[in-house]
Amino acid sequence: MTIEYVLLLFVVFCIGLKSFMSAPKDAFLNSGPKLGARIEKQLVTGRDFSLNHSVKWSSDQR
Repeated sequence: MTIEYVLLLFVVFCIGLKSFMSAPKDAFLNSGPKLGARIEKQLVTGRDFSLNHSVKWSSDQR
């Protein structure tokens, strides 16, 4: 009976480990293009950039 419990725990552990390892990989692969598009949009809109293409640094947080 102990062998069955150990095997069952081992199988549950392996399934949990597989899902734990593959879930972040899928999330990072799927979110890369979306993150790139957001960064590109922020660069194009260019809030707080002056006409001579230099960054104006300020201490206040908006």
